[in-house]
Amino acid sequence: MQKKLTMKLAAMIFTVFMLFQTVPALAESIEVLPTMSTVSEAPNRLWVGTFQLVWNKFSDAIIGGPVEFDDYNSPVAAALNEKEFTKDNLDSASYYIKHGTVSPKLKQTIERGIKHKFDETSDILDTFDWSEDPSKYFVYAMLKKDFKFIKAFDKLPEGWFGKNSAPVKYFGINSSSNKALYDNVTVLFYNSENDYAVKLKTKGADQVILYRTNTDKTFNKYYNDILRKTQRYSGSQMFQYRDSLLIPDISLYLETNFPDVEGHTIKGTDIVIDKTIETVDFKMNNEGVKLKSEAAMIAKCLSLAPGNGRDFLFNNTFVLFLVEKGQDVPYYAMRVADVAELNKTGR
Repeated sequence: MQKKLTMKLAAMIFTVFMLFQTVPALAESIEVLPTMSTVSEAPNRLWVGTFQLVWNKFSDAIIGGPVEFDDYNSPVAAALNEKEFTKDNLDSASYYIKHGTVSPKLKQTIERGIKHKFDETSDILDTFDWSEDPSKYFVYAMLKKDFKFIKAFDKLPEGWFGKNSAPVKYFGINSSSNKALYDNVTVLFYNSENDYAVKLKTKGADQVILYRTNTDKTFNKYYNDILRKTQRYSGSQMFQYRDSLLIPDISLYLETNFPDVEGHTIKGTDIVIDKTIETVDFKMNNEGVKLKSEAAMIAKCLSLAPGNGRDFLFNNTFVLFLVEKGQDVPYYAMRVADVAELNKTGR
């Protein structure tokens, strides 16, 4: 009897141990950043310009200048105040911004606005209290992109990504692909088997830039590296017969907030940011890219209320940017260290 009880207890302890071992630590391995210059230790991290659009509108229309706090020197606020990304870096058809005092009418206006412009509904509006309150300010933005590559890439066999043996779907170009797919790709540079970048062309103004690198930097430094290396590259920028291209399917959905700017009184005002939120819904496959991102902020006024060919294999840590033609600043950035883990967040 004692032996059976001991065995049952051991089995229970083992089961609990395995549960803790198998639950993915998403908060530690995936992080949504407030700016392109934000430092992060998360292996998978991303940035989208939606919350910056909210911050810009809040600082311009409500505060009337940079947002600084009475009791706290916020590094996130300082970075957001730089406004490295603005609505001028986007086609006006790609975003919707609205602000006002909190009321059911404002919520209805936003819902109708995104329905009319994007045929979309919100994932976040219902998380706020919309009881009419003239002492509370609300700022909202949605950024949406849905574009196709010039020609759909070939679907390629599943494989692993980096050190993770979980199967990952891939697309791209191999030796049996139609040469017409070469037109989808511009080689930005190829310096070594671990240092290269390509640009994928689309039917519209959007471009996908993929940068293979083992370095760990902020997104703004990654992007500057791409510009610098592209300018110095003297090799062929045409995708050629012996070249290959391997890109993973990605599907992720993440939601975050920015506590560093919450709960502090803004200098020269009686305004406190109560709540921030940002969501990212990103999908990429052989046909194209879909991105939907929402961000919002609610604040309260306290007083008022060569040779052998080049292999462009993005099957290990890489960085992705989305940028419109003619723009110097991208509107989306992502560092991918584990595709399978990112894809667990998709919906």
